[in-house]
Amino acid sequence: MAYKITDACISCGACADSCPVSAISEGDGQYVIDEGACLDCGACADTCPMSAIEA
Repeated sequence: MAYKITDACISCGACADSCPVSAISEGDGQYVIDEGACLDCGACADTCPMSAIEA
């Protein structure tokens, strides 16, 4: 199951920079994760300063 970015996202981009497969992109108002590309590695969740990414 892919990770999801919650409404706590402040669009800082830290998660996108940490994703090894570039599955995270800037969406409308916050970043979004491409569920098909996500490897479930958790790198993004570990990097998010707002803890806005959940499994």
